[in-house]
Amino acid sequence: MKWQGKTVGYALSGSHCTFAEVMPVIKRFVDEGANVVPIVSHTLITTDTRFGTAEEWQRQLRTITGNEIISTIVDAEPLGPSKLLDVLVIAPCTGNTTSKLANAQTDGPVLMAAKAQMRNQRPLVLAISTNDGLGLNAANIAKLLVCKNVYFVPFGQDNPIQKPNSLVAKMELVPETCEAALQGKQLQPLLVERA
Repeated sequence: MKWQGKTVGYALSGSHCTFAEVMPVIKRFVDEGANVVPIVSHTLITTDTRFGTAEEWQRQLRTITGNEIISTIVDAEPLGPSKLLDVLVIAPCTGNTTSKLANAQTDGPVLMAAKAQMRNQRPLVLAISTNDGLGLNAANIAKLLVCKNVYFVPFGQDNPIQKPNSLVAKMELVPETCEAALQGKQLQPLLVERA
């Protein structure tokens, strides 16, 4: 199996409308042999939305991965010294997470995991989902595009007429992007149509 013997850190930040889209991606990693370590933001742990309850998303993550969820900075910090993760993906990666990562802020478990991965010079894969990707967050995305060991899941405008600044990654390409990242390559094309 493609991911046999690999440990994939799968971090989710608070783009609740995207959670249903990424659960099959996480299952695909597991089905292909990966040990998937789920890491979640404070928002996923505490917020119920019209897209589902915090409890339900946590249940799904535990069921799919068979692992406990990393949901605190204290639990995420050992990922650095242990060098546990072959690749870390943040999908969805919100504008808030993108901004903090680009500006070296570490105030939650997802960002602590990212910091640990970057410290270890191992691949960090970002699947953006942000309403201001072509607004104020464009500068942060640009900063991260040139960072060593940081790779992006191909992305594009998801609704250019009604939300012209919004950018969303093609979540179904997360595994392929991670595979390329493990070889030190950016999956191409990077800019895609989301239709």
